[in-house]
Amino acid sequence: MSQGFPEILTSLRSERGLSQRKAAADLGISQALLSHYENGLREPRLEFVVRACDYYGVSADYMLGRSYDGYQEFKKLVARLSELSSQASRLIEEIR
Repeated sequence: MSQGFPEILTSLRSERGLSQRKAAADLGISQALLSHYENGLREPRLEFVVRACDYYGVSADYMLGRSYDGYQEFKKLVARLSELSSQASRLIEEIR
């Protein structure tokens, strides 16, 4: 089942370790309004969707649940690069 805007908005914020208070302040809205968006109680205006896309670095299609946008694949690649970097550091230490 594909995710909708509320779930994606919540997921993007949580994955970055941001509180609702911090994300709301950065996005120029109240924490209560962000909570309403994340819980699907209110639908945002286009202006907010664009601002949130810019803030989280994703496309509107991804934010609206219309496209995969490669975001999950990007996260996997970053994790793999981090793992390889750690392995390289260990190997360098062993060589010394």
